[in-house]
Amino acid sequence: MKKIYLLLAFLFFTFSHAQEEKAIAANENTISFEYTNINLKAVLDKIEGLTTYRFYYQESWLNNTALISGQFKDKTISQVLDKLFDDTDINYFVDSNKVILTYKSLIYNKLPEKFFQKDSLSNGKTTVSPVFFQEFDSNKDDNESISLIGKETAGNNAQNAVYTFSGHIKNKKNNEPVSDVNIRVKNTDIVVKSDSEGYYELKLPSGIYTITTDILNFKPTSKKVMVYSNGKLNLSLSEKVNQLNEVVIKGRSKQKLRTAVTGVTTIEAEGIKNVPLVFGERDVLKIATTIPGVKTAGEGSSGFNVRGGKEDQNLFLLDKGTIYNPAHFFGFFSALNPYVTKKVDIYKGSIPAEFGGRLSSVFDITSKNGNTDKLSGEAGIGPVTSNVALSIPVVKDKASVLVGGRGTYSGWILRSLKEENLKESEASFYDFVAKYNHKINGNNTIESTLYYSNDKFSITADSLYKYSNRLATLGWKHTFNKKTSSEITFTNSKYQFGIDYDGLPQNSYKFGYDNNENQLILKGITILNPKHKLTYGLTNKLYEINPGYIDPNNDQSTIESRRIDLEKGLESGLFVSDSYKFSDKLLFDFGLRYSMFNAMGPSTQKIYEPNQPKSEGTQIGEEQYKNNEIFKTFHGLEPRVAFRYMVNDNLSIKGGYDKTYQYIHLLSSNTTQSPTDTWKLSDLNVKPQSGEQFSFGVFQNLNQLDLEVSVEGYYKKSKNILDYKVGANLIMNEDLETELLQGKGKSYGAELLIKKSDGRLNGWLSYTYSRSFIKLDSKFDEETVNNGKYFAANFDKPHDFSAILNYKLTKRYSLSGNFVYQTGRPVTYPVGKYVYNGVEYTLYSDRNKFRIPDYYRLDLSVNIEGNHKIKKLAHSFWNVSVYNVLGRNNPYSVFFVTKNGEVKGYKTTIFSVPVPTITYNFKF
Repeated sequence: MKKIYLLLAFLFFTFSHAQEEKAIAANENTISFEYTNINLKAVLDKIEGLTTYRFYYQESWLNNTALISGQFKDKTISQVLDKLFDDTDINYFVDSNKVILTYKSLIYNKLPEKFFQKDSLSNGKTTVSPVFFQEFDSNKDDNESISLIGKETAGNNAQNAVYTFSGHIKNKKNNEPVSDVNIRVKNTDIVVKSDSEGYYELKLPSGIYTITTDILNFKPTSKKVMVYSNGKLNLSLSEKVNQLNEVVIKGRSKQKLRTAVTGVTTIEAEGIKNVPLVFGERDVLKIATTIPGVKTAGEGSSGFNVRGGKEDQNLFLLDKGTIYNPAHFFGFFSALNPYVTKKVDIYKGSIPAEFGGRLSSVFDITSKNGNTDKLSGEAGIGPVTSNVALSIPVVKDKASVLVGGRGTYSGWILRSLKEENLKESEASFYDFVAKYNHKINGNNTIESTLYYSNDKFSITADSLYKYSNRLATLGWKHTFNKKTSSEITFTNSKYQFGIDYDGLPQNSYKFGYDNNENQLILKGITILNPKHKLTYGLTNKLYEINPGYIDPNNDQSTIESRRIDLEKGLESGLFVSDSYKFSDKLLFDFGLRYSMFNAMGPSTQKIYEPNQPKSEGTQIGEEQYKNNEIFKTFHGLEPRVAFRYMVNDNLSIKGGYDKTYQYIHLLSSNTTQSPTDTWKLSDLNVKPQSGEQFSFGVFQNLNQLDLEVSVEGYYKKSKNILDYKVGANLIMNEDLETELLQGKGKSYGAELLIKKSDGRLNGWLSYTYSRSFIKLDSKFDEETVNNGKYFAANFDKPHDFSAILNYKLTKRYSLSGNFVYQTGRPVTYPVGKYVYNGVEYTLYSDRNKFRIPDYYRLDLSVNIEGNHKIKKLAHSFWNVSVYNVLGRNNPYSVFFVTKNGEVKGYKTTIFSVPVPTITYNFKF
């Protein structure tokens, strides 16, 4: 009986509690309940369980809502729902005990005030206010549906209200951002352009609009939008199928006209497959030598001379990390995998204030982001190298890894050259790159790049040369709001080379050198208003250079171990720039960089008599410095300014001024940059280089002919340019400063570029007239060259002409040609003999008074694309080319040998016969 009473009591308590909850539900005025770590859908289910209200909605609206906690006490249903939906895109309408949810839009039970009103964007015509019913149909194409921007509230359709909506534009194929997209509002004059990261921003009153996009090589899109309030709209663009319209320097005609910077060229890796190059390599750096103002000292040279600058005056960056030697095999191949490289921006003038440390140029190389949607790849097989790149999604639509590798499988290049002593030579190289990209959310993205390249070659049977580049970068991009964003990047770069000599056992040795660099970059961007865009930040770069060491190679070697003291320095920079738009016609870019270099210990610095040549006889002492002790500081302001004036929509005039400092120097006794060259930091006895450049240009688009024409001129002057005494010894020299000379430099030139991007015949013509001179003057004869007068630099080539043309026979077949002409570079010739103390010597002319013969070359190729079927395993591309079709015996250098009392001159040639190549590339 007791058990029955307990059961009745339990049932009564349960019934009473249920009645209490029903009472709460029946109370139309207030609701009370708690919820902990549940999503919004679960909260609505809880309300339905406690009340008579029933909710009607589409579940997809609530699927990804966050977990929430809270409580309500004696709150009306409206108060509860206002709180729950406050930070969401959900609106609601209560009809008796039914609650109807809507996505962004409102349900009206009566027409709002001023339902019919005049819209300023529709030329005064009467239009319906933003009240409509959005039908959601999963089968409807994205371009047919209406995208809702912001969330409609009871008062946000006011007549004078203007709202901002922004977004990100990406390539639908690989999720990479698309820059320079024209975003237009149909039937209005409103048009904006996406920035370099693919972001755009529009300001519009509330209403219904049609947004269109337009950019070369992508299909145009059209999108209807309903603007309620501030919001976002991301767009995906599809590439055009007819890829043969691509050219190396892609169509950025309007950007070139409208930006203030001069001397800037963008080369995109996707567009260079039709250009015939030696051994069929798709090489962005080789293509760079065909644009005005960029040269090399000769065929097979690894260094670049930009607007009369030396090889060491160019900064090569891969995803913001420094590459010290971006070449394989003496410059025949770039050390960049073409299938992983996205583009390279080459700044010959108007160098942005965020870059520093070099006088002549910046090669800002950007690698591709991986495909976050699906597995994809690209590969190529050629006669010398094979390349492969693979894109692997990690988190769908958010993260991916892109890996690429390249290697050579034959050393026949050296053995095929004309020199008999190279027949037994060997050569090999490979490179590897991996990039991880992760979009954490709309405001945070992280990127990391790993890169490594390695070369080994043996010119003689007893010596093995090897060098390598290593690079690692880690970056975080954060958007604070619509106006301010930031980037934090850490990089590490290391370059090293070594020589293993195993000739005679008693003379065998190992020699090595390495340069290690760590860098931290902090960068911010703030858009103050439509007229001002600020870029600012700071950089810190720590150099650690091991100038050289030598060790015996075996137990029998008599070589003694020796090491040169380490060099250490800290280069810092503080920069700010402002892109200021005075008017639609006049735009200025103002930049200011303050750079500082601290030479640090541990170090032993030799002290020499002032105003005397540095030599063993003039040394008066030396100073010892502890680790990280600063013993010398250099610093200076680097102003940068550029302007653009739009004469009309197709003609602009630009000008600029740059000042730069360089605190690290390349030591090379060769005519061109060599893998065994070393770098030296400024210190007590070596001053930093400094340079100034003035530039001016006219840019014209001839729309009727589909041509872009630009003419640019420049004048540069520099100080403390490094040169060497005759017979200088630069390797393992503890008194290196006694072999160095520092003088002045000047260069000037004019550059012409004519480019046609579209049509059956496309390509470009470039011509450069330029001169480059050096002056080494001193009151002491041993520090004076050519009597202290200016003389032509080793890379001075007054005339440089290139023609890159592609003719499309059909959509799959095309013919390409590449013609190059250059003035021969300067050399020093023997002009006589003299006898001194009974010994006969050769008398040489003034330095670089003569020139080797002019250089010209013609290359031809046939390009065959696979069929353009969308559904196929892989898309293929064949390139059959012939390098140096005319078999021109272009001299690389001239040297002299004395035989039987006579001085005879000889010339060396890299390729004196036509070189045929066939390569196969495919994408999947």
